[in-house]
Amino acid sequence: MTSSSDAERAGAALTIDPDFAVGEPNPRLFGSFVEHLGRCVHTGLHEPDHPAARPDGLRQDVLDLVRELGVTLVRYPGGNFVSGYRWEDGVGPVGDRPRRLDPAWRSVETNEFGLNEFMRFTEAAGVEPMMALNLGTRGPQEARELLEYCNHPGGTAWSDLRRAHGVPDPHGIRLWCLGNEMDGPWQMGHKTAEEYGRVAAETARLMRMTDPDLTLVACGSSNSSMPTFGSWEATVLEHAYEHVDHISCHAYYEESDGDVDSFLASAQDMEHFIRSVVATCDHVRAVRRSPKELELSFDEWNVWYRRLRDPEAEPRWEVAPRLLEDHYTVTDAVVVGSLLVTLLRHCDRVTVACLAQLVNAIAPIRTEPGGPAWRQTTFHPFADAARWGRGRVLRVEPRSDRHATAQHGEVDLLHCTAVQQEDDAVVLLAVNRATDRPLDLVADVRALGETRVVEHRALADADRHARNSALHPDRVSPRAVPGAAVRDGALTAQLPPLSWNVLRLHPVR
Repeated sequence: MTSSSDAERAGAALTIDPDFAVGEPNPRLFGSFVEHLGRCVHTGLHEPDHPAARPDGLRQDVLDLVRELGVTLVRYPGGNFVSGYRWEDGVGPVGDRPRRLDPAWRSVETNEFGLNEFMRFTEAAGVEPMMALNLGTRGPQEARELLEYCNHPGGTAWSDLRRAHGVPDPHGIRLWCLGNEMDGPWQMGHKTAEEYGRVAAETARLMRMTDPDLTLVACGSSNSSMPTFGSWEATVLEHAYEHVDHISCHAYYEESDGDVDSFLASAQDMEHFIRSVVATCDHVRAVRRSPKELELSFDEWNVWYRRLRDPEAEPRWEVAPRLLEDHYTVTDAVVVGSLLVTLLRHCDRVTVACLAQLVNAIAPIRTEPGGPAWRQTTFHPFADAARWGRGRVLRVEPRSDRHATAQHGEVDLLHCTAVQQEDDAVVLLAVNRATDRPLDLVADVRALGETRVVEHRALADADRHARNSALHPDRVSPRAVPGAAVRDGALTAQLPPLSWNVLRLHPVR
């Protein structure tokens, strides 16, 4: 199809065939992230004095939204915070825990919420824990001691300490991050690739000597624009390839200078990031003649308006200050949907992913102390993907009208993927990147047999800056879109301008 910027409508076509699949997404793809940052934990997840607080201090209204969001995995406790964190500060009697300065976010950490409180949260929310280790200011020995505290049944100093803290059974944490963003000069304990590769390999070896049944994630580049991107991964994996299972990717996107078209095409950068890291992993594998294929953990990703952050204007040394509380719009939600499409399209190699973060700080869920909790616009595409992105991701190659972007060149207006469910139903998750035109979609679905449309919902709004708030929590939410149908093996539907869409097709029995 050819471009036509003056056209009132745009078109797109694709073929859905269950014989062509990318793979089955790992449930860990629908993870999130809780860091001791701003109000993510304190007055977010945990607020003992809140009217909706449980006896353990967790907010029931937040737990209900976490379950509705469909999160399967939560990474903890950082993030930048973890690179200076002493995990021992957050266990034992709460009244005995020390208050510490947190240089990462220039805050005071009370430590009233720590490891065992987090594990109670994961049990209450029905999510898997992903534990991050401090390899910034600490090292392999402290990591191994934390592992012993968490996973050893008893009879040793650290495991018996856990039991003395009221946790008789091991936590059994399987998934561990070997540090956080160690390539970043902003990180406490920042290291060169050579330094980090050696400490990551040694930490992994020591941890597996204590508990061999672990899945370990080495730190990759903090973003694809880092000057060491690519060379960092190659050097780290020269040391750690045989000792780890994943390498991490982190990426955040924002609209800058009103360039909405480039922002809506942010998935182009995520695609480049994934393909580049996969290529580097496979190069190291070939050089080492290893039978093992490394997987990717995209354990921080989101929209984050970093340019609006002025560290000098932020509060210093407060408990749970308001930090990074971005208010997400319809435009932001569409970008988040597009990033989810990208992760699903690469589910054969990206098997862990974490939307950063879960509550208040750049998060899909917002709260007020003593007040309500509500869904931000970005809540909806994540909840849709977590619900409908299970089964088999099908390989679809859409053809659509294109338009030019300043940062990514020409891009398709349609960005989508299709997922076949266990009952043979197929869900199309699709984004229309055009801000001013609906997109007329035609999909060849003959390979699905006789099928029908049971639902077409879209998140869209005439005001692309529309957002939800405590006073108007449902200002933006998905709405039914009429007109989608299957006739003679062809699905036809109209995707509203600037929209996230869910189209569900069921076989006719």
